[in-house]
Parts: sequence; C-alpha cells; structure tokens
Amino acid sequence: MKQLIECVPNFSEGRDLEVIRQITAEIEKMEGVKLLDVDPGYTTNRTVVTFVGTPDEVVETAVKVIAKAQELIDMRGHHGDHPRFGATDVCPLVPVANITMEETAEYARKLAKRVGEELGIPVYCYENAAFEEKRRNLANCRRGEYEGLKEKLADPAWKPDFGPDQFNESVAKSGATAISARDFLIAVNFNLNTTSTRRANAVAFDVREKGRPMREGHPITGKIMRDEHGNTIDIPGTLKGTKAIGWFIEEYGIAQVSMNITNTTDTPLHIAFEEVRMKADQRGIRVTGAEIVGLVPKQSLIDAGIFFLRKQNRSVGVDEKELIKIAVKSMGLDDLKPFVPEEKVIEYLLAKDQEGPKLMGMTCADFANETASESAAPGGGSISAYMGALGAALGTMVANLSSHKPGWDERWEEFSDVAVRGQKIKDDLLWLVDEDTNSFKLILEAYGLPKKTDEEKAARKATIEEATKYAMEIPFRTLKRSYDVFEICEEMIQKGNPNSITDAAVGVLCARAAVIGAYLNVKINAADLEDKAFAEKMIGEAEEYVEKAKAKEAELMETVRKAMA
Repeated sequence: MKQLIECVPNFSEGRDLEVIRQITAEIEKMEGVKLLDVDPGYTTNRTVVTFVGTPDEVVETAVKVIAKAQELIDMRGHHGDHPRFGATDVCPLVPVANITMEETAEYARKLAKRVGEELGIPVYCYENAAFEEKRRNLANCRRGEYEGLKEKLADPAWKPDFGPDQFNESVAKSGATAISARDFLIAVNFNLNTTSTRRANAVAFDVREKGRPMREGHPITGKIMRDEHGNTIDIPGTLKGTKAIGWFIEEYGIAQVSMNITNTTDTPLHIAFEEVRMKADQRGIRVTGAEIVGLVPKQSLIDAGIFFLRKQNRSVGVDEKELIKIAVKSMGLDDLKPFVPEEKVIEYLLAKDQEGPKLMGMTCADFANETASESAAPGGGSISAYMGALGAALGTMVANLSSHKPGWDERWEEFSDVAVRGQKIKDDLLWLVDEDTNSFKLILEAYGLPKKTDEEKAARKATIEEATKYAMEIPFRTLKRSYDVFEICEEMIQKGNPNSITDAAVGVLCARAAVIGAYLNVKINAADLEDKAFAEKMIGEAEEYVEKAKAKEAELMETVRKAMA
C-alpha cells in the first residue's frame, strides 16, 4: 500500500500573492505530490501551505519550495505578528497513511540535511525529529526569532543540526528553518469581541499548557519567580497539548487567541473551543467564532458535531455531513469567511484523487440509469447492498424521529444509540455497493491477463481464483450486514414512534430482499470456483442467513399487521 506524508511548510510571506504563487508553483509541477491548501495571512505576513505525497517525492518537493522561498523572501525586511526566524520558518512532515512516526522522522532528518548542505540554510530539527530533548520544543528553537539569530548561531549550545553556523550574507537573507516530524496539528484562531491584545493574551495564558509565569505579589506586574536553577516557575494552563498567544488582527479588526493543538487526543478541537469560550467569558469577553488555519482532520469535526448535539439532547445518529455542519455552526468556523469542508477537510481533499466515479456519488436517477444500461455493472450485488442500506436508513430515520418526539424527551439517548448503530450499518452497506462492482472488475481484469506461456497461464488461473473468491466474499459481507438491519427495524417496530411503524416495516422488506439478493450472488460466483470446500462452506452459511431472514421478516410483518389492526 502506498505510503503518504503530509508536508506543511510555513513561509514568511502573506501579503505578496505573486511570491506565494511562485512558491506553490514548485509543488504543482512535481509528480507524486498534490497541493491541498494555501492559507495566507496579511497581518501575520505568513502563509501556511499543505501538500501531500509519497515520502521521497515530498522530500524532493520540500527542498525545491524552500529553495524558492530562499530566493524570493528577504528576512531583513520582514515584519509580521507571528513568531518567525526564517523565510521558510517551519517545515513539518506528518504521517498520513501506511507510515510510522519513526519512519517520518527519518525523512524529516533527510530533508533537514539536504536543506542545510545544499541550500546553506541553518536547520534545527524539532519534535520527533529532534536530536536532543531541549530542541523538541519549537519555541526553544525559535527563541529570539530572526532578530536574535546571529547571537543564537554564535552560541555553541544552539549550533544548528545542519547547515552553517555563521550569520553570513546568505543566512541574513534566508534566516533559519525548523524541520520536524509531528502528529497532525490543528492551527485554530478563536475570534474575540475585543481589540485588546493584552486581554487576548490573558485568555491564551489561562488555557495553554505552559500557562503563565508565577509572580510575587501582583499577578501582572510582580517579579517573576524562579527556581534554584534560575528557570521560570510557571502556573500551568488548563489545556494539555496546546500552545497559544493573543494578537490583534488588523484585517478583521479584532483580537484572537491563536492556538496550535499538538495533541488532539488530550485536547479535541471542541474542548479547546469550549475552554477558551469559558475563560473569555470570565474576563467579560465573548468568543464569536473560530478560524481554522490550513486543514483539519474530518474526525475532529465529527467529534465536535457529536459533542454539540449531545449538549442539545439531540440524536447523534446522523450522517457525517450533518455532523460537520453542526460543528461549523457551533464553533462559528464561518464567522470571518465561508468554511467549505471540501476545501478544508484533509480526507475530502485526498478523496478527489481517487480514480473513477463512485456509484454512491451519483444521483438516484443516474444510479438507476447506470444500472439499466448495457453495462454488466452495477448488477444484482450492488443493488442488494443498496437495498440493505435503504433498510438501515429507514430504521435509523424512525430512531431519529423517536428521539425528537414531543413527550419522549427523557428517551432521546436511547433512540440516539439506535440511530448511531443504524448509521454505521448504512455506511458499511453503501461502501459495499461500490465494492461489489469493483470485485466484478477484478474478475474481468484477471481474465484479461496474458496466457501465452505456462507461467502466465498458471499466474492467470491463480489470479482468477482469488478474484472469484473475493467476488463471493463481498456479497457474503452484504448478506451479513443486511441481516443486522432487522435488529434496528425490530427495535423501532416495538419501541419507536408508532406513527412511523410502516417505515420500519419497509426497512424489514428491504433487509429481506438484500439478504436473498446477496445470497444469489454468492451462489452464482461459486460455480466458477475450483476450491469447492471454500464455496460449499460459504454457501452453507449464506443459506442459514436466508432462512433466518425469511423467518424474521414473517415475524416482524405479523407484529406490524397486529399493531395496525
């Protein structure tokens, strides 16, 4: 399986769009990588760029964009509100798929070595790529910023990991670069209804993990307290895995708490939002919304949507688009500018690269027309999976209606749990709609393999056998998952909103048809299989499900008939 790494270089230019365009053009011309996002900030004078690709290609591309930034950006004239010490200020690598953090860290060090040696830029490795503990923290590596870089390079304790340690003419122009391997970081700015940077900073110090310095006497003007080693004694903030500062954003005319969430397990996005909101409220300030810088993982928005729906005592068994919509509105992610999930959620951007149209991306009419065409796929297997999905959707609908039924307020969580299970069954079956068609294509591809030599014939035969087994396994999974629909519909027939009992009953009919249809596809594919033991075992299990499905359908339809009578 293909390994994927995300690269998120931050460039010290957010105002000259032509410079930004020339830098990102280096990414767009490279094979094996995809530019996902470009997020410039005028007041910060900084642009966050995100691209993804295979590891070697990401490293090669990163070298080229850092070289282009070195050519176009002169740090001697740079000013902005964000801490920085180089034209390419930071360049973290993030593991995305089929690659470990340890492997990613090695690629980060490989990149750092090339940047230092080939481009002559001082490089500090931080976080998981760091060579020593004190350099794990980016703030330590960047302390003093560009203005203090000459002094930093002269300090033996802060000799760069790679590149020159002399503040020569080239370094004066490029500054230094920090390169790392890290987990996915969420960069988020919380918008405040104040113009006061001091008050925004106060909120930031309340919440960030490091907190604020402990002082003698007055909490603001008092002398900073230090330990026996001379280190500042800090009062920790309330949110683990976060870094934050306050600043005023001239282009919006407001102050913000700017936060990096480096550990979304300890501090999910929605928890950070709620904590900043609460601390701001204690200081007489209101959080009006939030601004995602760069990209955000889909799961962070889904978790937020679930959190805010639960606060409302509403069912969380809704589809992911609805959950994301709730998250966006609850945290005001569209407060300053439109929030378009297809452009800001990393999984949605990566999905655009998948080859070929998906059946489940079609309209209902297009799907029906495609089925009716002379193409052999989609066929009965995909239709069976879709019928199962519709059955699960109907049972879930009844659960959601029941959760919000007037007078049943105390039962919302009971029905919400059913709806969550129903959504999962539905989503699994929707995936099987496309996968059944894909399994048919694998058989066609296997039959198209060359068969001139004995070796080619043997390889072709083995590939056909494996593809045929897979073409049995997919409808068998459809059959089993469709049978799970009965449980959802049965609960809703017995306990759900009585006004919707016939909706659950139609769900039962869909489930029965899906089970029998999937069984037929299991059986017909078995005819071409040489491994008869495998075929007989799967057919035997499938037949048991068919009999159980028929019995369950008869039982539930009788219950519905009596209820309607």
